[in-house]
Amino acid sequence: MSSFRFIDLFAGVGGFHIAMGRLGGKCVFASEIDPSAAETYRINFGIDPLCDIREVDVSSIPQHDVLCAGFPCQAFSKAGKQQGFDDTRGTLFFEIKRILKHHRPKYIVLENVRNLASHDGGRTWKVISENLKELGYIITEKPLIVSPHQVGVPQLRERVFILGVHSSATKLRKLHFGIPPSHRNQTDGAIVLNGKADRRFAISNYEEYVLSAWDEFIQGVGRLKLGFPIWANEFGKDYDLSNLPTWKAGFVQKNRMLYSQNKVFIDKWLKKYNYLSEFVQTHTKFEWQAGEHIDTVWKGIIQFRPSGIRVKRPTEFPALVAMVHIPVVGWEKRRLTPREVANLQSFPENYIINSNAQQAYKQFGNAVNVKVVEFLAKQLFMQA
Repeated sequence: MSSFRFIDLFAGVGGFHIAMGRLGGKCVFASEIDPSAAETYRINFGIDPLCDIREVDVSSIPQHDVLCAGFPCQAFSKAGKQQGFDDTRGTLFFEIKRILKHHRPKYIVLENVRNLASHDGGRTWKVISENLKELGYIITEKPLIVSPHQVGVPQLRERVFILGVHSSATKLRKLHFGIPPSHRNQTDGAIVLNGKADRRFAISNYEEYVLSAWDEFIQGVGRLKLGFPIWANEFGKDYDLSNLPTWKAGFVQKNRMLYSQNKVFIDKWLKKYNYLSEFVQTHTKFEWQAGEHIDTVWKGIIQFRPSGIRVKRPTEFPALVAMVHIPVVGWEKRRLTPREVANLQSFPENYIINSNAQQAYKQFGNAVNVKVVEFLAKQLFMQA
């Protein structure tokens, strides 16, 4: 399509808006309930999207060719309670259905978390697909699962995309999409960096101390292919494991074996670092997920997570999430800046970012990746 009209539901800070604009679209309606995100959207696009879609009269929404919606994911996310349609946020899908039923736009472009594909034993996907088919939409047999790293963006962030064409707009009865294979580590994390950042984004002295300790540990045990999380609190323990879940007992046994094989070094290491007494409890857990691709923590991409510290290869950043675990660039000993997070989500250089860094991180963590949406929508629009 050379030009078309679209609406942007659960709009966030405008990932769909940018992608559709690049393809020739004009936004005629947007809806976003979060005031901070809505203000960022208004500043960038001159449209105030602040409203609750549940209170919008569908007849007041202008006619449009494309309905875009990154409908709320908490109801289906592994990070939440996974209540699905039992969660009021899950029922917001039916607000999309309400609008589709009234306007019957040619195309739909929906996005949600990876877990939607398998949630509730596949029943959630079945409910969504059956409702869309009932309205006359031709969709893929299974939800499309795509990550930015498959289109050249160094971020591993699988998301479900539900794309559809109304049967009245096409002679096709089946949709076809060319999705690049999910080859890992084919990108370079450095391409999103904007050079040295100011001290606001530097890791703290404490964080550098903890990471230096774990770097020394990895060098000392000489094992870059551990394949399990290191739980330092288990070193030297010998309590009975029979009451533990099988998975947990397995990890404990592997840590005990690692300790027994490296006892002399680990005892010296523990003593040097005061038996990790100065560590936050979660930082006594460490995951090396970089294999032999790098040989030091300081060449990797690092996250301080509730489950422990994780080090990955420098080829791909972990998924940005709204919970804000901002990745650390090991070789620069700092976190990503809001502008670099925007780069990871493929937002353009001239995009005006929220001046509050925490809000900016949250907003981009919630956003759709622009390049992924553009890649998929371009193929969708050719199928009518």
